[in-house]
Amino acid sequence: MQKDLTPRDILTGLVSFPTVSRDTNLPLVDWVEAYLDCHGIRSRRIMSPCGAKAHLYAQVGPDVDGGTILSGHTDVVPVDGQAWTTDPWTLTERDGKLFGRGACDMKGFDALALHAMARASKRDLKRPLQLALSFDEEVGCAAVIDLVETMRGELPKAREVLVGEPTMMKVVSGHKGGLGYRVHVRGFEVHSSLLPYGVSAIMQAAKLIDWANQKNAENAARTPSELAAPFHPPFTTLHVGTIEGGTAHNITAKDCRFFIEFRFVPGESPEDWASAFKARAAELTAEMQAIHPDTGIDLVRGFALPALTPEPDGAAETLARRLTGDNGSHVVSYGTEGSQFQTRGYSTVVCGPGDIAQAHQPDEFISLEQLAAGEAFMDKLLDQLCS
Repeated sequence: MQKDLTPRDILTGLVSFPTVSRDTNLPLVDWVEAYLDCHGIRSRRIMSPCGAKAHLYAQVGPDVDGGTILSGHTDVVPVDGQAWTTDPWTLTERDGKLFGRGACDMKGFDALALHAMARASKRDLKRPLQLALSFDEEVGCAAVIDLVETMRGELPKAREVLVGEPTMMKVVSGHKGGLGYRVHVRGFEVHSSLLPYGVSAIMQAAKLIDWANQKNAENAARTPSELAAPFHPPFTTLHVGTIEGGTAHNITAKDCRFFIEFRFVPGESPEDWASAFKARAAELTAEMQAIHPDTGIDLVRGFALPALTPEPDGAAETLARRLTGDNGSHVVSYGTEGSQFQTRGYSTVVCGPGDIAQAHQPDEFISLEQLAAGEAFMDKLLDQLCS
């Protein structure tokens, strides 16, 4: 492998690997390992249970506490059904922009982090620079927990974590948490003319979905807490995006399935929301089983992501503001792996190049200007670690 790669060269390599979450990321991990090895940097893998994916972590600098973690993910969302005008797996420049799946979310930051690791290996660092590259961020941010726990046990404790999701290099100090459930409502089929003697899974599902509507209205009417007020919207939201069920228009539905997500603000407990949802499902199940005992509602948790809570004057926020010059107050309603670091004792902020509006879109891109801003950020970070 060529040793002296620019961030753009590295991004070209990363984009060429179609690391959609449903597929393997091992060829990309092989490539990253080889690049780091060229610079004398030893990296380590954590394999997924299925053996088809791996996290990767590494360190440059002294074995002392107080370093910085650069956190990124390697997986991307699918391109299926999207109208791309370029090959999504070939980085393509046009009009000052670099197009490719993951160019913005978030292989642009990954490329900058790898370049910074290589440069750091030639600097006299007083505090270490650590790299954390995960898999399956796009499907729930849960897999990274193994990576965080392993790094806590194997490496010196970092003082701050910089999660490089696209923020246009603004310092994002908070984000909402997430909770999701796959719901299966089991009904009892009768002819629709005998409706009272059957149980329609669809109509019972509608009651549970309407409970979500009621909670949204209640949340919107409530005065936001201090932690919730900066968000848009400044309250927890419940959403059902997919639903399927039923056999025919004149048969009470035997099955109905849907997925519900909760996007909750900092200061609210995901377990409190989970308990409230389970309680309403239990009430409906009792009503259904009063008609037929084989009916019910099955709930399977899909994901649970803590909120990222702002840390005024925290180590990560202080560092990121020093490096960027951004003194604004920024929070976002999407989730990141940052909260998994924070809940395990790391000071954490989100700050990276690119616009989140490009994430998951056809013709996803990162601008050359943003890539350059990210490189300047890394240069300043290295200077900080050497001081």
